Amino acid sequence: MATILIVEDEKNMRLLTVARLEDRYNVVCACDGVEALELTHTGNIDLIIADIMMPRMDGYELLKTIREEGNITPFLLLTAKESLDDKQHGFYLGTNDYMTKPFSSNELIWRVDALLRRANIAKDKRIVIGQATVDSEKYSVYTDSEYIEFPKKEFDLLFKLLSYPDRIFSKEQLLDSIWGMNSESGEDTVKTHISRIRNKLKNISSFNIITIKGLGYKADIVEE
Repeated sequence: MATILIVEDEKNMRLLTVARLEDRYNVVCACDGVEALELTHTGNIDLIIADIMMPRMDGYELLKTIREEGNITPFLLLTAKESLDDKQHGFYLGTNDYMTKPFSSNELIWRVDALLRRANIAKDKRIVIGQATVDSEKYSVYTDSEYIEFPKKEFDLLFKLLSYPDRIFSKEQLLDSIWGMNSESGEDTVKTHISRIRNKLKNISSFNIITIKGLGYKADIVEE
């Protein structure tokens, strides 16, 4: 059973969120980001649900800190903030999803299930999405009717995006991750590679690589 960390300073909201999830998951709680950060260091957390406005360390700071530590645990921001700027900031820092209060119990469960399911993709050398298999040993994507090979950089870029579906990566983040921080290549290199990947995958319907204007790129999994 997956373990979910709920980070919420408001007691009633914390208890309500626990009540909605405890029948399906193991649930642990923290009252602020500092306490939550300590719990993430145990290595036993499968998903983090965090409010933004909290004392000592808010949800943004918690998210930024764990991503800088290399922690890729799925992260869901749960907040009363509704502005696009707030959501943009959260996705830029590396959140996987965003829900605005008040929310329904069913929607919360659907989103949690989806995040946990997609997080398991990143652990394998092969990613199976619908009818498509993405094979990191052969730098290929194949279905029953199609086999596509990629140069290493193109494949690494695709695999990076598919390993964290719905997470938005900026061009700078992808450039540093795939080409290295000391690379002389520019952000246009990322754009060119994305274009080549899309062209090769035009007959693959299980997933898409989407441009998020002003932010970067993300992989969108097509539910079948």
